[in-house]
Amino acid sequence: MSLNGTPERPSSIVPKQHSSVTTRIVNNLNPICQSTQQLTLKGKFAITHSQSKSISGKLLCVQIYSGTDADPETGKGRLSEKAYFKSGESVKHSHDAKTMIYKIKMHVDSHFGTPRVFVIQNQHKKKLFLQSASLETSNNRIIHFDCNSWIYPIKKTKYDRLFFSNRCYLPSQTPSALVELRKEELDRLRGNGMGERKEWDRIYDYDYYNDLGDPDKGQDHLRPVLGGSRLYPYPRRGRTGRKHNITGPSSETRPQPMNFNIYVPSDERFGPNKLKELKSNCVHAMRHFLSPKSELLPRQNYANFQSFEEILGMFSSNRNLTIEGWMLDNLRKLIPVEHLKGITQAIKENSGQLPIPQIISENEWAWKDDMEFGRQMLAGTHPTRIQCLMTFPPQNKYGVQSSIKQSIIEQNLEGWTLSQAMEKGRIFILEHHDYLIPYLNRINANGVCAYASRTLLFLRSDGMLKPLTIELSLPGSSLLEINRVFLPAKQGTQAALWQLAKAHVLVNDAVYHQLISHWLYTHAVVEPFIIATKRRLSVMHPIHRLLNPHFKDTMHINALARLILINSGGILERILFPGEICMQISCDLYKEWRFNEQGLPADLLKRGMAVEDEDMNNPTGIQLLMLDYPYATDGLEIWVAIKEWVKDFCSFFYKDKEAIEADIELQAWWSEIRTQGHGDKHNDTWWYPMTTLSNLVEALTTLIWIASAKHASLNYGQYAYNGYPPNRPTLCRKFVPREGTVEFGEFLKDPDKFFLKMLPDRFEMSLAVALVDVLSRHTCDEVYLGCQQSPGWIDNEVIKNRFAEFRQELKEIQTRIMQRNRDPKLKNRRGPGNIEYTLLCPDMYGSSASTSGITGRGIPSSITI
Repeated sequence: MSLNGTPERPSSIVPKQHSSVTTRIVNNLNPICQSTQQLTLKGKFAITHSQSKSISGKLLCVQIYSGTDADPETGKGRLSEKAYFKSGESVKHSHDAKTMIYKIKMHVDSHFGTPRVFVIQNQHKKKLFLQSASLETSNNRIIHFDCNSWIYPIKKTKYDRLFFSNRCYLPSQTPSALVELRKEELDRLRGNGMGERKEWDRIYDYDYYNDLGDPDKGQDHLRPVLGGSRLYPYPRRGRTGRKHNITGPSSETRPQPMNFNIYVPSDERFGPNKLKELKSNCVHAMRHFLSPKSELLPRQNYANFQSFEEILGMFSSNRNLTIEGWMLDNLRKLIPVEHLKGITQAIKENSGQLPIPQIISENEWAWKDDMEFGRQMLAGTHPTRIQCLMTFPPQNKYGVQSSIKQSIIEQNLEGWTLSQAMEKGRIFILEHHDYLIPYLNRINANGVCAYASRTLLFLRSDGMLKPLTIELSLPGSSLLEINRVFLPAKQGTQAALWQLAKAHVLVNDAVYHQLISHWLYTHAVVEPFIIATKRRLSVMHPIHRLLNPHFKDTMHINALARLILINSGGILERILFPGEICMQISCDLYKEWRFNEQGLPADLLKRGMAVEDEDMNNPTGIQLLMLDYPYATDGLEIWVAIKEWVKDFCSFFYKDKEAIEADIELQAWWSEIRTQGHGDKHNDTWWYPMTTLSNLVEALTTLIWIASAKHASLNYGQYAYNGYPPNRPTLCRKFVPREGTVEFGEFLKDPDKFFLKMLPDRFEMSLAVALVDVLSRHTCDEVYLGCQQSPGWIDNEVIKNRFAEFRQELKEIQTRIMQRNRDPKLKNRRGPGNIEYTLLCPDMYGSSASTSGITGRGIPSSITI
């Protein structure tokens, strides 16, 4: 409807040229018929200031474009006069950020049509965060705008900022008054690929990972460029355009790490409180876990923990709960003064004891239990690697067979033969072998002791996994390997050796989890989809509207990861055993990545954890081999709910396959993802052809699954399990000793002390715990799956009603998850550590309330940490 209550005209009715000519004729022939009636528009704009005091609205102004009536001179919608803001009431005051509602009032003539776009100009010296806006027409109609973006001073940007309303249009259905604005905005977002990007830019472009090394610091910091080559294929990241290093011309220079100042488009930058909260969490974790002495010591002089009680002391309330002078001095060098004051104040207000990780909160020895060892492969922080064993003995790609003997494992199969157990899908393998073997000599030359590993497990009749054997391997001469096989034992020397072998397996699994499953297969692979969406799909495009909540904060957190986590000398190189070749290993595993295998049903089929189900009433299309697999059971319900929602959404806008094929923005988006965003995969034949509704739905469901539920399952349980380092160590300093050696004698003398000396030293452990403490925290502005940032997020009641059904379905899924957790027959739902599986509960507390902290539950819609 237009301002005077008449229906909006679709663009196909009057072409732009004809509309312009017709308007001129009417204006010239019948000026008496022109109405001089003035209609009133009122507007409200929610703006958050990064400083606590409000600012004058006199330096903020907007103009409004009609979405239905075009200006005959420009072909764009009619443009109103400027209106300046008037200050209104304060609606929220959080930390040092204050949200104010500003108002406008303007008059337009009766031919103006329906407002669909506004442009805003910031004449202040500081940036502002525009949360949302609404316009009220003369017939009391409210038009909503979801903004959630920084508005930088006009002196810096040199152009006004434009926002479209929450009405969606396919390209072919765009009203003529909006066609040119739609095109101009996409052109501006794509930029020209030149120059260094500034903080206030809104330009999306692709680049290689050429900013992880820092060769100007020396050869030790030289790292290969990831992406764009056969040797180092990788997803693309957002381009920053920084100048290159002098000594390494293929590498970009790097900003100062703890300033957290790295370019991402202004729409992707954290909101006013997020960055401050993240910095505060980092300092909070450092204060608890890092001692000044360990920071100053050379690596080879770091001490080990001498007892398990000493490790537990990291969580003691007796620790100093203030920022020590040494840390404050260092923080002043790293963090801008304006941020540091707020961080220190936040720490004083929240200086309580860190929670004890759940794995030891009820039973401090639960982590040593073999059943807990197996359970965590199904319901821990990394339940996506275990596979059903298809052939025995396992062998590598060169045909070299494992040294595990059939006879030694058949003793523990509850009377089954190995072939019978395999036929019934009851033998499983956790494999960390083939991808590691080529790198072990290089890794082990750097002061760590790493094996490749294979772990076989048996599915017991009670639904739990029983470890059968562990094989630890080192490269030998030619294609041969040096293998050692360990068997479970209850007591004595063999039990202690078994515990050492398990630690090496857990090290491998922790590294694969952090580098591959978490970083590469969620964070890194999603970023190209975000860039392509912003470059190729207008914000008015329905698919953009569907996906945008699942992209919140991801580019910014990825940029910070490049700054302090995955860079040369960064945190992951310091705490993970591959060290400087961490990212090189992730390149090798990206070669195996296929988008059409990332959806949960496809992933479970690939790993042999499920078989296809021909039952047409089964919406998943698969049947699990084990009933008590919490990640898969809960995840499949979430997957189905997402897919049904996506299908209903897409079916509303696309009535047939021809509509999908004719959507020029959608086709350009899908092409750019394949040829640029994942350009090293562009020749692969497994990409879905974007020609049918079913393929579109599958692709979008997969993307949303990765960004929401999959990431949540891999990230927010880290503190519960990895927060106690003996349960998930990140490197080993000793091999398992062999009989007859000096080390074996040392081991026999005190197995526990040997175990502790094998683990990371104090500093490495403390840094690892500090990291997972930060990563496991939900932040204050989180938006959870099934929730939206505003009630008017889309201008379509049918879609909003269907989304409400999706939200209700997620609530019911959560209820069923909690019921399963109370079922004593489902032993993997809790295990020896009595840790409920809640990582796929959609809400943190069974409600939509945004509460920050470590909760071990809640599915944010996007990858935000």
